[in-house]
Amino acid sequence: MDTLIQSLVQANFAPERIIPRAPMARYTTFRVGGEADVLVDIASAEDVTVALRAARHAGVPVTVIGNGSNLLVLDGGIRGLVLRLAGSCSAIRREGNLVLAQAGASLHAVASFAQGQGLAGLAELAGIPGTIGGGSIMNAGAYGGELSQVVTRVDAIALSDGKPLSFSGPKLDFSYRHSAMMDAGVVVTDVTLSLSPGDPSALRERMEALSRARREKQPLEYPSAGSTFKRPEGLFAARLIDECGLRGLRVGNAQVSEKHAGFIINLGGATARDILTLITEVTRRVQDATGVHLEPEVRILGEEAG
Repeated sequence: MDTLIQSLVQANFAPERIIPRAPMARYTTFRVGGEADVLVDIASAEDVTVALRAARHAGVPVTVIGNGSNLLVLDGGIRGLVLRLAGSCSAIRREGNLVLAQAGASLHAVASFAQGQGLAGLAELAGIPGTIGGGSIMNAGAYGGELSQVVTRVDAIALSDGKPLSFSGPKLDFSYRHSAMMDAGVVVTDVTLSLSPGDPSALRERMEALSRARREKQPLEYPSAGSTFKRPEGLFAARLIDECGLRGLRVGNAQVSEKHAGFIINLGGATARDILTLITEVTRRVQDATGVHLEPEVRILGEEAG
């Protein structure tokens, strides 16, 4: 990794933005996972281009994360370079009824900005603990809203050759928890959203009401990655898990939440192996009991511990 770090320094990455042996538990909301060989904090599209060039020069693989809210990093960590697009890549601005946000801006920050500007369309998504870039890739949604309803353009950079790309209109190919960017091998850098005029007070009240509902129904007091499983067509994963008697099921310090069976939580000191084993066990038992195969919504990265 010395060659990679040297290339990043020579490309004028500040040393404090280059983190060797980065503990991924610090960068994921599950609070588990081994070390990444090198993590860099990305602040701009130019940073992405430079970092990809350094990775190609060093011959190492590249992994892209946001704020780690939908990730399970395995206990053996991640080899190569991790690009983190979160707090340093989070500028938001308005152009008419468009909101333009860097990929690392949190969904909450983008929704709050829009509310303050009197722009509607994001209130239902404000509580999703992810970035606008990651949310656009997976077409994040909640309470009947999805980013597909408001995202009109996504700018990205190809992982393979560092060339800029853009997706708009039908090319975004949005569907349930899917987009064209998910299959294209890209780093999302900027997202454009088309919103409609709304009353700031009413939007704030809607966001506050949904925030209260989340606190009441979801185990936000524990580390998790949000909803662990995708919604089967015409069904609800949490209901299936509950009906199979799995609420409260534990493996080590990983547990199917007693508050909301759709969440797997870290009770404190859980390992990624605990969580992955529990995901596998829940999937097996639901399949055996109902014939329905639950597909994880959580993105699983890295290597098992040796």
